[in-house]
Amino acid sequence: MTRVWLALGSNLGDRAAYLQAAREALPEAGVRPLRASRVAETEPIGVEDQPRFLNQVLEAETSLEPRPLLDTIKAVERQLGRTPGERWGPREIDIDILRYDGLTVDEPGLHIPHPELQNRPFLLELLEDVETR
Repeated sequence: MTRVWLALGSNLGDRAAYLQAAREALPEAGVRPLRASRVAETEPIGVEDQPRFLNQVLEAETSLEPRPLLDTIKAVERQLGRTPGERWGPREIDIDILRYDGLTVDEPGLHIPHPELQNRPFLLELLEDVETR
């Protein structure tokens, strides 16, 4: 099993329920959450004229390799009702791979660690929070 860190975010509908639904759907998809950060409300980035987000970071374990993990979390997003939209626009649920057990991946559509991680202080704070739980 490999240790991974995922970011969950939602800014449409019942944001807390979407985060909860994602946490519940991940084990069925082969991703077992171990620890969860607190939930933080954050300002949108990129497209600013949209509702605030609820964000959370999960530390989890999985036997999935990086590409199948990405495919799996995107399937969970679709299962929970995420629909295609503009980049950085509003969304029901967003699940991103932040880290994959120290591995670096730079492939089309898959970049680990997450390329925007250092530009998002709230994610760094939530990563630190999950480590202290």
